[in-house]
Amino acid sequence: MEMISVLQICKDAQSIGITGHIKPDGDCSGSVCALWQFLSKVYPEKKTEMRLDYLPDTHGFLKGSDKIIRDYAGTVYDVFFVLDTVPERERIGNAFPYFEKAKVKVNIDHHITNKGVGDHVYVVPEASSTSELIYELIKHDDPELKYMDVEIAKAIYFGIIQDCGVFKYSNTSPKTMRICADLIGYGFDFPTLIDETFYEKTYIQNKVMGYVVLNSVLALDGKVICGIISREEMEKLGAGDHDFDGIVNQLRYTKGCDVAIFAHQNKDMDYKLSLRSNSNADVSKVASAFGGGGHVRAAGCTLKGDITAGINEVIEEIKKQYTTADDAKDRE
Repeated sequence: MEMISVLQICKDAQSIGITGHIKPDGDCSGSVCALWQFLSKVYPEKKTEMRLDYLPDTHGFLKGSDKIIRDYAGTVYDVFFVLDTVPERERIGNAFPYFEKAKVKVNIDHHITNKGVGDHVYVVPEASSTSELIYELIKHDDPELKYMDVEIAKAIYFGIIQDCGVFKYSNTSPKTMRICADLIGYGFDFPTLIDETFYEKTYIQNKVMGYVVLNSVLALDGKVICGIISREEMEKLGAGDHDFDGIVNQLRYTKGCDVAIFAHQNKDMDYKLSLRSNSNADVSKVASAFGGGGHVRAAGCTLKGDITAGINEVIEEIKKQYTTADDAKDRE
């Protein structure tokens, strides 16, 4: 896909808005804050704002995170960026009206299920993360990286490591490693950043993870593992909606399993599913079948109604991929 110029897009704008998806992960927060910092440095005279519905405590170190706006004020932006997701109401929540009314709409993402919506679209599924794309776009507009500084570098690095599992996931490329090598050259304490934002868990988070793993079940002859936690169980454990980091990956590490499913019940009493695959299954296709999306190895969706029936349907969708693969082998 042809690279866009964020500076050219924003050159004549007086107001610029930036958002990402609801319940932002590290890549979302990192890319939003990095782009905000860059545009604010290049165009200090313009009004540049970030809008997210929530920011996890572990993301609070990001420069500008205290300036994120959460309420809806009816502003009409000259340019509005949607990062790390599809610009749909259910994906960006209260920020959707800003995108809808913006004079110029921009969508930057790396999810394979995103077909791109807007006046300017830059969707690259091969990238490890949207943060990696933000680095490339900054370098495209600022080849000598005159505006890059330690805070922007830290935000981009944070976003990248969160989405590629500190370089353990298959979306990590040689380019990803080269970019991160350049970023740590700015001198921030990257080992501490990794420990405090990727590995460190609260006592409650460890309790929840232990509970889910203890009660997980296997399916499809051990190829699939599934863990579920209801609202009632969350309340008994003292858990909130943001205490699930790392659970689906812990399930994925189970020997012999290819796909991990983790489902937790939200405030609307629906179940939010996280799907991870080690090798053989494309979980983005599975999630898409239930109105969700994501990547080949990491995706998500929401299930309504009876969770047992819903999970069985998801497993049947996964089974189709194994059946197709087995049929292909038989024809060889």
